Amino acid sequence: MSVHLPEKARQLADAPTYVTLATIRPDGSPRLTVLWVGRDGDDLLLSTVRGRAKERDIARDPRVGLLFLDQLEPYGYVEVRGTATLHEEGGSDLIDALAVKYTGEPYKWDGPEEVRVVVRVIPERVLTFA
Repeated sequence: MSVHLPEKARQLADAPTYVTLATIRPDGSPRLTVLWVGRDGDDLLLSTVRGRAKERDIARDPRVGLLFLDQLEPYGYVEVRGTATLHEEGGSDLIDALAVKYTGEPYKWDGPEEVRVVVRVIPERVLTFA
């Protein structure tokens, strides 16, 4: 069951805040990856390439966690726990939008054989500390 993102989470997701994505590796241990993030309503959007470890982790077990660190408040953070889905549709558009948000320029580092995937995180629990 999805939950609404509190205002603090929305603010951090709308700003160029880096997030740490936690996925579950095949052996059950966590995998942590720093990523750019976007938002669609209460859903959080991430980008990856088909076949990367985090994409394989999510395809096998969609439970994920995201951690936003508030750079303006040293001990401020938002933790989002939820379920992720993977979609190829819109993958190139998302990475370009995120690149502009974070760097000011469209994304230019993918090779022609790489397939961009949208990771949509549906929040199920949100914890904030500010």
